[in-house]
Parts: sequence; C-alpha cells; structure tokens
Amino acid sequence: MAIKVGCFALINPFQTLDQQVDQIKEWGFKYADITDNADGACLGSHFGFNAVASLDANAFDLKRLFESRGITITSVCAHSTLLDPAAPWRYGTSQIIKAIRIAASIDVKHVITTEGDAHTEFGENLTDAEAIFSIREKLYEPLKMAEDYGVKILLEPHGKYTDSLQHMERIIDACNSDALGINLDTGNLWLGGGDPVAMIQKLGSKIEHVHWKDLPVEMEEQRGKLFGCGMSLIPLGEGVVGIEEIYQELVKSGYDGHSTLEIAGEHSVLESYKYLKSLGAE
Repeated sequence: MAIKVGCFALINPFQTLDQQVDQIKEWGFKYADITDNADGACLGSHFGFNAVASLDANAFDLKRLFESRGITITSVCAHSTLLDPAAPWRYGTSQIIKAIRIAASIDVKHVITTEGDAHTEFGENLTDAEAIFSIREKLYEPLKMAEDYGVKILLEPHGKYTDSLQHMERIIDACNSDALGINLDTGNLWLGGGDPVAMIQKLGSKIEHVHWKDLPVEMEEQRGKLFGCGMSLIPLGEGVVGIEEIYQELVKSGYDGHSTLEIAGEHSVLESYKYLKSLGAE
C-alpha cells in the first residue's frame, strides 16, 4: 500500500472550517485533519473569519462536515504547552483529553500533540530531566484515556525536546505507554537540528503519521535555534530538508499510513501533492 496524502485544514486565512474543507475537496484530496481547535465557543468561527473547531462540539457534526465533501478525517491536532505550568488559559492536558474524546467518538485513530516552546520563566529554566518529567506528567492522564478509548497520541517534533532523537527516546521511555507514538514532521525536525532519516531508522516503528514540509536554504542559519514552524511556503522537493530521501526511508521502514501537507499557497500545495505522487504516494 502507498503512503496516503491529505491536506492541512488551515490553508486560507479568514475562512471558516467548511470553506477550508471545500477548498481541500476542490484540490482533489481525500484526507484532512481537524487542525485549529479550542474549548467552548469561538467568536471568529461564528462570525465567519476563522477555522477553529470547538472541542466541546458534537463530534458527529464535525464528521458530517468533512464526510459530506468526501473527505476522511485522519487526525485531530492538539499541540500543547507541556513545559509551562498548567493554567486554564494554556492549551494542555484538558484539551488533549477533549481531543481524544472527539477522535474516539468518530473513529479517528490519532491525536497529535507536542511540547512546544516554553513561554514562562518557569518553563524556560527547567533542566532536561525536569522538562521530560513535565511532559510525562501532563501526558499521563491523556495516555491512560487514549489507551482505554483506542486512540494513539502522537508526539510531533516541534520543540527543543521532540526535535532531538535522544530526548524523544527518553520521553517515550518515560511515558511507557502503548498509546504513544510519533507524528514525523519533516520540516520541524530538520529546523530544530534533528535528522528525519535518523529518527525513521531508530524509531520507525513508532511513526504513525507524517507532516510534510520542505524549507528554503535561507532557513539554514536558523537550524538548531528555531523549534517548529506552522507551514512551509515552498513546494516539497525545492528546499533543503531532503524530502525524497525521507520518503524512501519511510517506505523502506514499511510505513504506508496517512500523511498531511502543512504547506501554504495553492501552487505550493498542488506541486507538493504532485511531487509526492511521483514518489509513489496516493
């Protein structure tokens, strides 16, 4: 089976979720994720200028929104703040738990999260051991719930610790849960100073989803200093990340699951889709 390619459901600014999914369908994709989301109600969604899905919504309404356009939801994004102290205004454990409930209720197998950058003095001054404990503590209840609900939490390289193969291994070992896997983000991992091919070779059995990004040569000076970027602006294969080698290593490892383009702009999205299909993707 071939690697399946879907599209990030946050491709145009100031458009509602249904408009985003309409565009994804028009471009010929069959898969997408629930990308931006938050607790409760969102003024922007109700007044038509953003694509935020409510974690308190009827999950079946979300499923119908995608399925009515022939699109299958492949993951729910729940990128969190796992290094800073827990607080009601920080996306964290509670929101991951809500994402798990949504995913499980509509038969979506993956919830994607990460530790993110620290935004407080507390988080910035954690030792490595303290940081890994913080990640483990904040994922403890979500992982128990995910295992009970038949969902996997996938850690994405998008921070100082998940961008490091050594630290990613330590996090996985510390959490010690069959409900924990990896979402390989090609651009984030490279940008943070990691090696996507090395992570596939070492932790390929843990990879259950892929986010595709390529990055321009101008970003090489930021490598190892910047941890994560939302989307790429260039087509896959035109940057310095080494997408073809990564793709071939995934195939070699036996990976044939879902993947998502995290790329902005119609030309770059469509050229990236074409490029991956030329490598054998679906």
